[in-house]
Amino acid sequence: MSNDAKNILDAIERELSSLYPEYPERMKKNPDRKKLDWDLCNQGAISEADLISIYSKSSGIEAKDEEEIRDREIAQFPGISADYLINSVCLPISWNDEEMEMLVSEPYTLGKTSYFIKSLYGRRVKFLLARRSILERKIQSIYEKSPLAPENDPNQFLKSDDNEETLRNLASEATIVRLVNEMFSRALEMDASDIHIEPEENKLIVRFRIDGLLQEFLTTPISQYPAIVSRIKLVGGLNIAERRLPQDGRTNMKIGKGDVDVRISTIPTMNGESVVLRLLRKDSMNIDLKSIGMNDDMREQFEKLISLPHGIILVVGPTGSGKTTTLYGAMSKLNSREKKIITVEDPIEYRIERLSQMQVNPKIGLDFANSLRHIVRQDPDVILVGEIRDKDTAEIAVHASLTGHLVLSTLHTNDAVGAISRLLDIGVEGFLISSSLKAVLSQRLVRKLCLKCKGKGSDKDSNKCRNCSGTGFRGRTGIFELLLVNEEIASAISKNSDSGMIAKLAKKNGMKKLVEDGRDKVAAGITLESEIARVTINV
Repeated sequence: MSNDAKNILDAIERELSSLYPEYPERMKKNPDRKKLDWDLCNQGAISEADLISIYSKSSGIEAKDEEEIRDREIAQFPGISADYLINSVCLPISWNDEEMEMLVSEPYTLGKTSYFIKSLYGRRVKFLLARRSILERKIQSIYEKSPLAPENDPNQFLKSDDNEETLRNLASEATIVRLVNEMFSRALEMDASDIHIEPEENKLIVRFRIDGLLQEFLTTPISQYPAIVSRIKLVGGLNIAERRLPQDGRTNMKIGKGDVDVRISTIPTMNGESVVLRLLRKDSMNIDLKSIGMNDDMREQFEKLISLPHGIILVVGPTGSGKTTTLYGAMSKLNSREKKIITVEDPIEYRIERLSQMQVNPKIGLDFANSLRHIVRQDPDVILVGEIRDKDTAEIAVHASLTGHLVLSTLHTNDAVGAISRLLDIGVEGFLISSSLKAVLSQRLVRKLCLKCKGKGSDKDSNKCRNCSGTGFRGRTGIFELLLVNEEIASAISKNSDSGMIAKLAKKNGMKKLVEDGRDKVAAGITLESEIARVTINV
């Protein structure tokens, strides 16, 4: 072994040991470094992204990212068999009479590969690094279209009557395990909230929901569909042989250094099962009300409201507008040894120390209303109700607030004033609303301009911005309107005044509308006018 090769191996060992302290001990038991490293990836101890970064740093070989490889048209190199490329996990991407550029997934076999290419084709090799799962997909996509690949009817994979044992074997193949692990790792790196796995007639599409919008992550041959879906079902504890009925599951995963709660939903479609995975990062629950986008004045008002000894405070907006995040921020602010806080949720999205969190279960009659009836007997100071959906839940929440409890909950309405109309519509008396309701916070989420490219989507050399994947946006913030129920507005509610009258009174008392708060954020360079228009179109 040359000194250069030994230095690379030593550097890789140091870097991996700092990330995974048990590495030296594992290396003694398994001297096959290549296999050991991929075993750690398959087990989720380290991510492929971290591994390829370590390889690149230790060897000085440039690493190519997924977009560069996915978007590049790569022809087949004449004379190299698909079997060799698949087994060696390498791929020639360009060549001339003297040199070949080749993607490899690890630096351990460079000498062997270089000797092979030089001996057979008389070319020196310039190596570039890429993630193994990306290379495997690219090789398959190139050679499945060629005469080297067996001709298959793509739909046979969807119509197969595979038994459970066959599906389990497919789901346990190393290539599939790595691909699914990489999918989760990339989703977390990109701050995705959901993963959508969608079969079409001849391909399988995976999309990530990032900052509220779906972005395509990969397209893979439909032949991999049964194995990928079976792998996810296996991880989530679902019945992998059942493909005719919808299924729901939940699991905890350790991905890299983070713990993630994954909620899984499957439904049968014409082309196979559509799978959606909701990712809930446990390390993201240190929510501070300062971080969600409220201006200082509104945040101070909201913090005073949640410090009241009793009353109802509602957070409203459509699905995906950040209501749960705001409520958990309020819980984090209130959480102390001096307070008893009980939540009733569907589902429990995050677990918080010292909170008594209750999961509704309608199948056994434990809905929001029944849960609330029992919670009030537990001597709580603060009650969080995941959502007010019906008259029973609303009335029990109102009565709880009138008997010395602070109640926080959500409603699906477009704006703050609409929450009052909604409570009246489901049958709550106006005098009860006026006596109990202290405030309504309406909100939306807008995408923030990428700090690196300032919304352009590209850097100064016109390359796609890697921080935002070329979208021009990275992360989200809230826009808000806060309706404070003072004596004048309470009187109007008790007289069943219409929404227009209440809106006029709210404006007179200084309420800033969602659109106005949004424009302030546009003026501050946080987002764009088009984003505000996108989320307030129905307001």
